[in-house]
Amino acid sequence: MRIGVNARFLLEGKLEGIGLFTHEVLKRLVHLMPESEFIFFFDRAPSEKFLYAKNVQGVVLPPQARHPILWYWWFEHSIPSALKKYKIDLFLSTDGYLSLKTQVPTILTIHDLAFVHFKEHLPYLVHRYFNKYTPRFAKKAKHILTVSEFSKEDIMEQYNIVPEKITVVGNGCDENIHPLDEKQKLNVKRHYTDKASYFVYVGAIHPRKNIKGLLEAFDLFKQHYKSDIKLVLVGRWAWKTSETKKTFAAMKFADDVIALGHLEREELSKVLGAALALIYPSFFEGFGIPLLEAMYAEVPVLTSERSSLPEVTDNAALYFNPDRIGEMGQTMEKIAKDFNLREQLIEEGKKQRQLFTWDKTAQKVLEVIKAAIQ
Repeated sequence: MRIGVNARFLLEGKLEGIGLFTHEVLKRLVHLMPESEFIFFFDRAPSEKFLYAKNVQGVVLPPQARHPILWYWWFEHSIPSALKKYKIDLFLSTDGYLSLKTQVPTILTIHDLAFVHFKEHLPYLVHRYFNKYTPRFAKKAKHILTVSEFSKEDIMEQYNIVPEKITVVGNGCDENIHPLDEKQKLNVKRHYTDKASYFVYVGAIHPRKNIKGLLEAFDLFKQHYKSDIKLVLVGRWAWKTSETKKTFAAMKFADDVIALGHLEREELSKVLGAALALIYPSFFEGFGIPLLEAMYAEVPVLTSERSSLPEVTDNAALYFNPDRIGEMGQTMEKIAKDFNLREQLIEEGKKQRQLFTWDKTAQKVLEVIKAAIQ
C-alpha cells in the first residue's frame, strides 16, 4: 500500500503544535506499517531526520505554501498531480488541509476550530481561507482525526459531522521532556534568571494565547507579592503582536520578564523543568501540549478554564478565568506561596499524564488507517 502524507509542517528547528504532532505520529507510524510505502510530500527540501525509515520517500512539491493563495495552489494542483503520479492509495494530512480535486481517500486531522471562535485573532486572508475551505475539507474527508473530545464536539456542531466519522487520538510528550534534579534547576536559573524562581509560558505569541493578559496579571502579582520571581516567555512572536508589545513596554515590572523566543526541544526541557510553574492563559485550545509537557517535567500548572484545557489537566492544575486579570494574578500568588499545593499538583500530574502518550496516539491513527483500507 502506498500512503501519501502532507509533511509541510516537518520543519527543522521549528516543530511546535501541529509540527510536533506530525513528527511524533509519523516516526512511529512508518515502523508500525513496515509493509507499506510512505511518500512524504514537502513544500521545501526536508531534513534527512524526517525520513524516518527505509519505507519513506521524500518528495518536494513547489511552491512553498506559506500563504492562502499558495495553500490553494499546493493542495488543489501540486498535491492531486502528485497523488496520481505516485499511485497513492490513501492520503494522510495532519494540518487541517486536504485536496478537493482528488478521489484518493483522505484521513484529515483537524486540531481545533479556533478560527471560527476568534476570527479577529487571524490575518484577514488566513481567516477567509479557513472559513471557506475547512467545512468542505471536513465533508470531503473519509475520516477525521482530532486531539480532544472538546474539538470533536466542536467539529460535529459546526459542520454537522456524525460522531462515527471523528476519532479522538490525543497528543503526547516527547522524550526530551523530563524532570530536573535540584542542581540542574539551579544551573538553569543561574543561566536565565540570575538564580530567581520564575513562571514560564510556552507557546507562540499571538492574541488567542492571551499574553497581553498574562503580562498585566504578572504586573499585578509583582505589586502584591514582593519577591524576585520572574516571568519567562518561550516561543516565537507570531502575528498581531502590537498590543502585546505595547503592554510589555508599559509594564512596571518589565525588567522581570524574559522573552527567550523559540527554543530547541532539549533547551525547552531545561527551561520548563526548572520553572516554579507553567502558566498557560490561552483563550482557546484544541489540546494544549505545553500542559502535558509540564506534567511530564513535574512542574505545577496554572491554566485557563476554557475549551479543552481542563480536559487535558483535570485535577492537575489551578484554573482561572482568562478574562479576569486579577484572578490570574491571584492564582500566581497562590501557587508561589504554597509549597504543599505545588507538590499536590505535581502528584496529580503524574497520574494524569499517563492518559497521553505518542505511542497511544500513533496506535489510534493506525487503527483508523486500517479501517479506512478495509
